[in-house]
Amino acid sequence: MLLTAALSFALWIKPPDLLRVGANYSAKIVCSNVFLAGRDPEEVLRSDVQAPGVALLRLMRVSVDRERHIVRAGLLGFIGDGLAVARPGTGCTVIPDGHLEHALALAALAVAAPGEVAPGEAAAAAPTQPSAAGHSDADWPEGDTVATTAALDRILADDALAGPGMRAIVVVEHGRIVAERYGEGFSARTPLLGWSMSKSVVAGLVGMLVKDGRLTLDQSAGWPAGDDRARIRIADLLGMSSGLRFNEAYGAVSDVTRMLYLESDMAKFARRQPPEHPAGEVWSYSSGTANILSRIVQDAAAPLGASYPRERLFKPLGMSSATLETDAGGTFVGSSYMYATARDWARYGLFLSQGGVWRGQEFLPQGYVAMMASPVAASGGQYGHGLVWLWGTDAIAPGKNPDAAFGIPADTFWMEGHDGQSTAIIPSRELVIVRLGLTPSRDHYQPEPLVRALLNARR
Repeated sequence: MLLTAALSFALWIKPPDLLRVGANYSAKIVCSNVFLAGRDPEEVLRSDVQAPGVALLRLMRVSVDRERHIVRAGLLGFIGDGLAVARPGTGCTVIPDGHLEHALALAALAVAAPGEVAPGEAAAAAPTQPSAAGHSDADWPEGDTVATTAALDRILADDALAGPGMRAIVVVEHGRIVAERYGEGFSARTPLLGWSMSKSVVAGLVGMLVKDGRLTLDQSAGWPAGDDRARIRIADLLGMSSGLRFNEAYGAVSDVTRMLYLESDMAKFARRQPPEHPAGEVWSYSSGTANILSRIVQDAAAPLGASYPRERLFKPLGMSSATLETDAGGTFVGSSYMYATARDWARYGLFLSQGGVWRGQEFLPQGYVAMMASPVAASGGQYGHGLVWLWGTDAIAPGKNPDAAFGIPADTFWMEGHDGQSTAIIPSRELVIVRLGLTPSRDHYQPEPLVRALLNARR
């Protein structure tokens, strides 16, 4: 008993990094789902944090201070110093040092823009907020009125096609929602985490700044002359070919988990990584890459800065639920942390399927989306030059495109994210299929059978 108490005290005084990662992850996931999605914290802890089966996370406990918009988490409730704070407009932020005064100071700096939804109100407000056209009762995407197709709804009702842990599926054809399904406890108004689908949004923001003349794809990504990394271009970052060393492994303290849960300035952390290959020659998937780009976007978008996605992209597209969260330093966590309803994720997918045009207005340079979906040679053809995947998830065999076995059109490209998030974009069929959920990789779920069934039903 005395030994157990001594060990607990030692862990509380100086918790190892793995415990801190687990505690901050728990605080962050609960914070976002409570204050952005309006969900119950204990249910989020059980189903989102603990259910996937990581032993360490099963011992995490959380407490929520709704008045100050703060969530604390720790092993057995007190070990690990997990801390996250919710702020208007930028969602929830991890406070890596666990100091409450830092969280309160960060919260005090946040001032909601006029008409902006405050934390905790987003889920309730999302379905009735006016769209970009100002008519919430208009047909989607101008508004929120949807008429689905019974035959397609029956396909979505097939649990094997929807996959374990499905939370939302939205199917868009010819610019209209033709089928949708939501998991128990979720609805059209629930903002859901896209994980790495957020990267594709960052690529869109880069394209908008290129169109505005504020960035070029060939410009340096900002390392000083004489640095081995000075030859890295924005195009190299968009194609995951920066050459920077970055360990993307999850489940332990790696570069990506350290960046997301132990670093206040994620872009700065990613920029510190040493070069491992010459820029442009080797493809290596890296969430750090997307956060470097996020900082570049904000700097180029001054004076709007952190308001740029909302003012220049989300509002025009009617994505009233979308929140691109920031780190403690104020940089978008463009690698991982955008929340939006499934319908709003579908709006972004539709935007890309239309070549970056929305209601007749060109937001992206002509040919930019085609560039995004063109293969990076070093990736073996699986990844595009604009933070999108050209192959669906779980390749059947190494080096082979799994989509081909399902007869999915060759022009299909994907936004994909951790735990089963995917958006299939098929321009030739004017089809966008969003599938969101909590589906760990161990379930071996593939979205391709769902996509094939929907394609076959509309031939």
